[in-house]
Amino acid sequence: MPNWGGGAKCGACEKTVYHAEEIQCNGRSFHKTCFLCMACRKALDSTTVAAHESEIYCKTCYGRKYGPKGVGFGQGAGCLSTDTGDHLGLNLQQGSPKPARPSTPTNPSKFAKKMVDVDKCPRCGKSVYAAEKIMGGGKPWHKTCFRCAICGKSLESTNVTDKDGELYCKVCYAKNFGPKGIGFGGLTQVEKKE
Repeated sequence: MPNWGGGAKCGACEKTVYHAEEIQCNGRSFHKTCFLCMACRKALDSTTVAAHESEIYCKTCYGRKYGPKGVGFGQGAGCLSTDTGDHLGLNLQQGSPKPARPSTPTNPSKFAKKMVDVDKCPRCGKSVYAAEKIMGGGKPWHKTCFRCAICGKSLESTNVTDKDGELYCKVCYAKNFGPKGIGFGGLTQVEKKE
């Protein structure tokens, strides 16, 4: 049947959408005022829309309805989302619940093995993860522990020295372990042996 009204039908209200008020998404046309999340009714734009077949959602509601479920799949890092979306009309309880996973893996992955073998900081004895690791003296250190053992000055690759597994700035190393005598280590006279 020909479309005599001059525009496509809105995917939400089924009324004619004229070019000046048209937003296209997933091959369908919508009025600007009808371009809303089907669950929470939040206004959408090209950066916040997530389409599923003939339905449009905000990314949050889409994730609740169609995204992965369980620990670590919440709205932030390391989050367990308990929001079922019931208040938005999302039916997320599909089928029977899955059996609980065993608390200890029977076949540990490479990732699990690496988590056990995390390096320890020689200064504080705590685990050093990749994001905070600085190598010095052949050992991993926390950025906050990468300091001179004597004066506490923060160290860098240009001013660090190590002795017996401990880190020192070049000044403290020279004063305590460097050569002694005139012109060395800040001394003005040679110590006499008695």
